[in-house]
Amino acid sequence: MKKYDDYEKDMLGAYEKGELISTKPSKREKEQYKAAAQATFLKDRRVNIRLSSPDLMDIQARALEDGVPYQTLIASVLHKYVSGRLFEAPSRLTTRSTGRGKKLRAG
Repeated sequence: MKKYDDYEKDMLGAYEKGELISTKPSKREKEQYKAAAQATFLKDRRVNIRLSSPDLMDIQARALEDGVPYQTLIASVLHKYVSGRLFEAPSRLTTRSTGRGKKLRAG
């Protein structure tokens, strides 16, 4: 069973007491969210990069494991990195390029 931290306990208690209320975003807020989402997924630029063969093979293996095209995986990793949502975590795979069993995961 998961143990809750203090913040989670406070949130759960407030929910159980009915103290949390749902707020509906305004029409303006919805439009802002929609524009941000569209800008996030707009792919209007092409970039060519050179990778070592072992790195590309590792990327392709990870993409296959995740069931996505490797170009999509690369774009996703770059997006998560620039948005500050990427951190290093242990992997089931041992990479050929470094010999270490680590992978990057989004948080």
